[in-house]
Amino acid sequence: MPNTDTSTRPLWKRMLVRRLKFLAIVVVVLGVLLGGSYLFAPQWLLNANYAREAMAAQLDKKSVQAGDTRWSYYEGGSGPTIVLLHGFADSKNVWLDVAKQLTPHFHLVIPDLPGWGESSRDMDASYNIDAQAARLQAFVQTLGLGRFLLVGHSMGGAIAGTYAAEHPEHVSGLALMDSFGLKFNENAFARESLAGKDPLAFSDAAGFWRATDLVLAKRPEIPGRFVDVLVANNVKDHAFMAKVFDELREPSQYLAVQNRLGQLTMPVLGLWCNGDKVIDISAMDSLRNGLVHASGISASTLIGCGHMPQMEKPGETAQILTAFALSH
Repeated sequence: MPNTDTSTRPLWKRMLVRRLKFLAIVVVVLGVLLGGSYLFAPQWLLNANYAREAMAAQLDKKSVQAGDTRWSYYEGGSGPTIVLLHGFADSKNVWLDVAKQLTPHFHLVIPDLPGWGESSRDMDASYNIDAQAARLQAFVQTLGLGRFLLVGHSMGGAIAGTYAAEHPEHVSGLALMDSFGLKFNENAFARESLAGKDPLAFSDAAGFWRATDLVLAKRPEIPGRFVDVLVANNVKDHAFMAKVFDELREPSQYLAVQNRLGQLTMPVLGLWCNGDKVIDISAMDSLRNGLVHASGISASTLIGCGHMPQMEKPGETAQILTAFALSH
């Protein structure tokens, strides 16, 4: 019969066995917790992943009351300041991949725009481009940001362009990424939008994937329970999305930047994905042709992406923004 008396084993072997048993228990417990979280609390897992990505990007999540809004924002890095504005039905988290490459060289401020993400909203207030630009000024003054490079994507681009025209003393450079607010060749998205249908609102997984196919050139791999969370969040925001969507359908809004191009005196960068099915790349021509007083005009086109360069081409996007910031 083999000797099974553990007391005869050397001390180092007994300690090793205990540690292995402890690690096995930890692995099992973590597996149960993560598996349970995925099934029953996928929103918690998504938020934990955002927190992990923010930490990797050297960003801290902060909040501040500025004007009528309790702003939630990321801040981190050192160097010249860059403010990054997200688009319609989006949040500050969309910039995390780009931020990871910028914080070693720049001080970043990345807010949830008022009404979106974790920032506060008032259903009785206006959230059109002009109102958001005014709120941005309150945010800038509260944080004491001075001068900075202002980057806006999609709806955030229209807010950035409007803000830069009205507050040039704060904006050292303006970068518009696949920006709303400019004239462009009419596409299916524009026709549906002007007819009153929001292609970015959905109520089930099929609708989620239709919207994803609209804004991205290639479908990402997303676990099913995470899709459920994204659908639920979109449904929760339907009333607010419809309100803002109707406001943005006014000509003064979808031409907000176009009507102010002559007021822009700082260096301006236009950055577009060639496959954008939301804001057609012809908007770049409107931008360049209208910048009669800008001190510098740059244009960059990314291949193989749709409406979201910061998600689909984060490395290239960060490189282009870095080059633009350093050249001015």
